[in-house]
Amino acid sequence: MTRRSLRNLPFLRFERPPSAPLTAIGALGRAFRDTVDLLLKPLDVTRWLKLSVLCLFLGGGAPSAAFNWSLGSLPGDIGFSDLAGRARQTVAAHAWLVALVVAAALGLLVGMLYLRSVFRFALIDAIVKGEVRLRSSLRETRAVGRSYFRWLLLAVIGITLALLFGGMLVYPHLRTAAAAGVRSGAFWTMLAAILLVDVLVGLTVALVIVLTDDFAVPIMYAEQVPLTTAWRALGPKLRHEPGPLTAYVFVRFAVAVGTSLATLLLLFPLLLALFSGAIIAGALVVLAFHLLGFLWTWNSLTLSLTGAGFSVLIGLVLIVLSVVGMPAQVLIQDLGIHFIASRFASVAALLPLRLPDPSLAM
Repeated sequence: MTRRSLRNLPFLRFERPPSAPLTAIGALGRAFRDTVDLLLKPLDVTRWLKLSVLCLFLGGGAPSAAFNWSLGSLPGDIGFSDLAGRARQTVAAHAWLVALVVAAALGLLVGMLYLRSVFRFALIDAIVKGEVRLRSSLRETRAVGRSYFRWLLLAVIGITLALLFGGMLVYPHLRTAAAAGVRSGAFWTMLAAILLVDVLVGLTVALVIVLTDDFAVPIMYAEQVPLTTAWRALGPKLRHEPGPLTAYVFVRFAVAVGTSLATLLLLFPLLLALFSGAIIAGALVVLAFHLLGFLWTWNSLTLSLTGAGFSVLIGLVLIVLSVVGMPAQVLIQDLGIHFIASRFASVAALLPLRLPDPSLAM
């Protein structure tokens, strides 16, 4: 049997038809090439910084490392824990302060959701056009960005209310089971069921958001349609290709884990040096006060110094996180664009010079 005849067997084909949709591996190859071209050919510091700002509001592309430095490491007792305790007591004692804190938290959440929604389209615009056009891209995608924001806001409100309502329904039964003691089988059964439901709900929500960001948003960008219209067009495609879709989810997860690990390896020494420098700087300030004969007490001067120091530290940390995590975010978004572009002509038209490369159609 010749090699040519083997190709006709359904499970022993050596190549895919040029017109066949891309697999996840093929899309990853093209996304990696495009990411390298966008970020390194040529290396443009201004473009890196602009993309880093975009990715900062999209989550940075990778989780940040967890560090546990505290102001207790500073020499002397500066009373930061006491200040925080007094602040909590002051807020709790005044209803208007509680309302103000809640309103500020809700406003911050809504603002972050809005920026995440509109900057997602700005990132796609930068990827497909090879340049960051923040103002013009936000103006051109204003309608679809707001459509995505409304869906995201309703999803967050709906999930929160559903969890609260579910908790109210389950709590009496859980309390009754707990009254029988931890040795009760009903207690452990109900607790396991609650944890299982939480895990399933979390995974489902995460999957929907991933598929929306990776597939639906590029369709919205290409066709300038609201999110519901994009999902109506996307749904049949996903149902007809369960295998490639499952493979994409696993490949994307592997890419996210791999890039996160690589990012953390870069972040650890940078953040270690940054936090160590902050501790040393704070120690020097406290020692300078002691040498001048002043005790560190909380007043307008020390509060201003502490606020300025924390502002600088937080700004530097955000810059480091966004710059280091940005390539992973670009790669993952580009992966979704190429995967869905081989299935939607409107998205494929965004990449006319990148798709006709059969060597990567695996």
